[in-house]
Amino acid sequence: MSLVASQSPLRNRVFVVGVGMTKFTKPGVENRDYPDLAKEAGQKALADAQIPYSAVEQACIGYVYGLADCVLALGFEKMEKGPVAVNIQNKVNPIDKHVEVMVNKYGLSPSPVAPQMFGNAGKEHMEKYGTTLEHFAKIGWKNHKHSVNNPYSQFQKEYSLDEVMTSRKIFDFLTVLQCCPTSDGAAAAILASEAFVQKHNLKPKAVEILAQEMVTDMPSSFEGKSIIKMVGFDMSKEAARRCYEKSGLRPSDIDVIELHDCFSANELITYEALGLCPEGQGGKLVERGDNTYGGKWVINPSGGLISKGHPLGAT
Repeated sequence: MSLVASQSPLRNRVFVVGVGMTKFTKPGVENRDYPDLAKEAGQKALADAQIPYSAVEQACIGYVYGLADCVLALGFEKMEKGPVAVNIQNKVNPIDKHVEVMVNKYGLSPSPVAPQMFGNAGKEHMEKYGTTLEHFAKIGWKNHKHSVNNPYSQFQKEYSLDEVMTSRKIFDFLTVLQCCPTSDGAAAAILASEAFVQKHNLKPKAVEILAQEMVTDMPSSFEGKSIIKMVGFDMSKEAARRCYEKSGLRPSDIDVIELHDCFSANELITYEALGLCPEGQGGKLVERGDNTYGGKWVINPSGGLISKGHPLGAT
């Protein structure tokens, strides 16, 4: 989780001064390889920052070390069509423990594992809190509605709530319009120190990173029989807590949120993990319209992964 703002008393201040992104596309649609995707995203980030590549001291893809005044961070992915496959020949499956929690509670179906995990998390939420199918569908509807304003989104079509609810079933209540598609694409950001920002007169466009935290699975992810915890509720909650503490901000101080909506169920659960509402009341937040324009927050104005696509390294 990251929080950004324009001013901060923190030392070693860091700002985002440029961003770039390719259009996310269905795998196989465009015959472009990694170098082409990475080049486009990187060049757009440099153009947005209005600085030459020669000003960049480091370019990092996946691994960062050292201290520099200007760094290019870039991610890209080319994916196969259909569900994400995991090549685990002669290796331990990295989600063995996650699947075990799910199997012990709901069993395992022939459907792809990822929608099963998040679909069952949504099922648990419905059983525990009375959340409805429509609450989850409204998230898919909202994200597709937002996507019409994002030229980089894989899908830019608005659907009715009924179309979202009656589209092709992927697993249980999760329909295709509530699930993220596989995609090809790249994204980049240029990070700069305060000194670099001042030297290159970038302050008017610089967005400061106030807090950033990374949290991995916790013991509670596997100790109980909760699919909600297994898919990441506790670690998201802890990452949010640390960011709020570090930045001095609260959920009420925030206007715009981009969160990981691989499936509509995960977006709703994450509302609660971020402290936007009490646990169990994500459905009520949806009912109030507090996740879109006119509400308390605009959540996934990009259209989210559900609309813009999910090229793993880029997102």
